[in-house]
Amino acid sequence: MKKKILVSFVFFLLAAISGCGQRAQDSTSQNPGTNGSRTERIQEDSEASISGTGNDETEISGTEAPETEETRDSGNLSEDRSVKDSESAVISGQTGESDKPVVYMTTDISSQGLMDIYQALSVSPSGKIAIKLSTGEPGSNYLRTDLIGELVQSLEGTIVECNTAYGGSRANTAMHYQVAEDHGYTAIADVDIMDEDGSLSLPVTGGDNLTENYVGAHFADYDYYVILSHFKGHTMAGFGGAIKNISIGIASSEGKAHIHSGGTGGNMWGGSQDAFLESMAEAGKSVVDYLNGNILYINVMNRLSVDCDCDGSPAEPDMHDIGILASYDPVALDQACVDLVYGAEDGQSLIDRIESRNGLHTLEQAEEIGLGSREYELVSIDD
Repeated sequence: MKKKILVSFVFFLLAAISGCGQRAQDSTSQNPGTNGSRTERIQEDSEASISGTGNDETEISGTEAPETEETRDSGNLSEDRSVKDSESAVISGQTGESDKPVVYMTTDISSQGLMDIYQALSVSPSGKIAIKLSTGEPGSNYLRTDLIGELVQSLEGTIVECNTAYGGSRANTAMHYQVAEDHGYTAIADVDIMDEDGSLSLPVTGGDNLTENYVGAHFADYDYYVILSHFKGHTMAGFGGAIKNISIGIASSEGKAHIHSGGTGGNMWGGSQDAFLESMAEAGKSVVDYLNGNILYINVMNRLSVDCDCDGSPAEPDMHDIGILASYDPVALDQACVDLVYGAEDGQSLIDRIESRNGLHTLEQAEEIGLGSREYELVSIDD
């Protein structure tokens, strides 16, 4: 039976499970870009609701994706594109009694736990379904097929990804398909490297850095997107979750470089850090605007390294696994995961990674431009 839980109770439970490790920063400390302790504020909001009801930057190779006028012209989407069935955007469970977006959570990190958290969203997507995940570099903490296989196959979906812009084993389509096979993904579903035929341009509205976002050309082939993310740290973004997966993850190789440069088109590692973080939020919003509600988000909080799945030699996780969370709001989902890290007794390494990259600024920008809400209602689905 579902039951609402206080964030403070979750933190207590997780601390008891972990048993040991570094303590999170003192509750009186402030997160960058926030007024006062966000952990305390989230706890107070939840109580009121219930009572009333690693590694340095990777060296780049081949950062500029080939582009032709034909590819770009065929990739431009009309802003007058007909709206998809609006009923698909009206989904039960999007908001709780507090009118905040609901984030569902289970501590059961298993195939059954993943099925249960998906079913908590009470959705029955139709049409051609894409499951967006990171195929991961060899040796990384990518999501294993024994965890995700049952869900992927129950949806009869296609696993989708795009090529990298930084070299590595997934920098071109042929190598990328081989990695997907090596990691077992082709054994559980069809796999589509969406930018193998170039880029598609999506308009960005309300952004401070981007006016367009370049996604894989096959992006428009799918009717519904299940964003399945491994939540973890990240060398540049501070952390990676749902927002990173719909921005950098769905961007073509060309689009990745565009986002990293903060929309300037210059050196993808030489631009402003805040512009890069803001551009991720802006690119993500262009994807969500296009899909018009035909999207949901699941974050798996296991193997919580400070390094991302794009790193073939990530730092060994030094904190305990936390759980699986799901929502229709990517900002609420990522914020809930961040709050759980801040509340964990052994989360200091990941906290340091987030703060050293000003990672919370992505959430600030995402909320500012209307991608989602940093306030949420956390609901446990555990018995």
